[in-house]
Amino acid sequence: MRKAIAAFFILLVVGGCRDNPENAYVELTGKIFIFNYRVATATYVVTLGKLRQIPEGSTVETRFDNPAGGGIIVVLQKVWPKMEKITVESPPVFCIVKERPYSFTISLKGPEGLILQKLDGKLMSNLDQSVLPDRPLVVGPVYTRNPELAGRPDGKLTVQGTIKCPL
Repeated sequence: MRKAIAAFFILLVVGGCRDNPENAYVELTGKIFIFNYRVATATYVVTLGKLRQIPEGSTVETRFDNPAGGGIIVVLQKVWPKMEKITVESPPVFCIVKERPYSFTISLKGPEGLILQKLDGKLMSNLDQSVLPDRPLVVGPVYTRNPELAGRPDGKLTVQGTIKCPL
């Protein structure tokens, strides 16, 4: 019985350490939407600053709201021991609405897959997805003008895109 009670208190203390800022491994140092006009994409980018040594073999799993609706966007990446800053970038996202909050969750997982630290946040854009062209302005490694946009320097086509954005 004593062993069970002792084990319970140890789990309670260890579990409490995970959310304790004094025991944090990383801190959120930046969050932004990046609109790349040249290639007609928008992505989430979050950065984490390392506060103390992270165990070798750890990973960061980041879950982003999908502005276009549908499932959550999950990005999983390895954390290298010598990294001082961790940058997580989503694949291209669509349907971003100006000043609408989008949530994200970052889980730092140890080599065994256990969560060492969890961070939640929200991100708002001061731009709307409509600022981007409908197609990339340039293609290829030497930035050749996109032939689909001949005569359309703003990158807007008369035909609407295939992505239907939620209201």
